[in-house]
Amino acid sequence: MSGPSASVVAALRVFATCDIGDALVKLKLPYGGYLDGLKMYSPEREGGTAKIFGEAITVKMVSADDKSSPSLPKHFCDFNERDKIMFISQPKGMFSACWGGLMTTRARALGAPGVIVDGRFRDILEQREMKFPVFARGTSILGSNGYTRASEVNVPIEFAKDLWINPGDYLMGDADGVVVIPKDKIQQVVDLCTERKRIDDLTFDALHNGEPIGEAIKRLRKSS
Repeated sequence: MSGPSASVVAALRVFATCDIGDALVKLKLPYGGYLDGLKMYSPEREGGTAKIFGEAITVKMVSADDKSSPSLPKHFCDFNERDKIMFISQPKGMFSACWGGLMTTRARALGAPGVIVDGRFRDILEQREMKFPVFARGTSILGSNGYTRASEVNVPIEFAKDLWINPGDYLMGDADGVVVIPKDKIQQVVDLCTERKRIDDLTFDALHNGEPIGEAIKRLRKSS
C-alpha cells in the first residue's frame, strides 16, 4: 500500500498534537495515539513554539546483559535520516539514559528534526544549547554503557496495550506532548482536523461575542 501524498502530509503538519489526538479518538485509535508520559525537555521544558513532525524510525533497546537479542551493524544513531524522527524504546524502569549530547550532534548532522525517547536522556543543557527538540520520560546522569544497548531498528514497537508505533507512521511532538499517527489514517485525520478547526473558529467567535460556552458548544459542535 502506497503512503500518503506529500500534500496530505503537509496539510497534517499545520495542526497541533491536541487537534490530532481528538481526531484519532474519533477514529478509535487506542488512547487517541497519545504517547502518555513523554514530555518536551528541549529546547524548552513544555513550552515555546518548537514542534517536530515526521516519519518514525524506531529503535528497540534491550538490557546490556541480553545476549540473545539481535545486534546492529553500526551505532543506532547513524540510522537517523533527514526529516525523520527517531523513536527510541528503552526497557521499562531503566534509570540510565540512552541518548546524550554526542548523539544529538550526530543526529543534527544527518538532518533529524528531533528525537523521542521512551525512557531517559542526559546532557540537557547541551541539548538546549543546540536547540534540539528532545521528548522523553525523564533525565539521568548515567549513560547507556553497561546498562542498555540498541538491538533492532525499524521494527514495530508496542508503546502501550494495542498502541503501536510502526516504521513509516508519523510522529508529532509539541509543548502539549507526543502523538503517533498511523500512515493509513493520515487523510482521515486531516479531514477531521480541518472540519474541527472550522467549528472551533466559529466557537471562539461566539465566545468573544459573549455567548455562554455551554450554549456555543451545544449549538456549534453538536455531534462533531
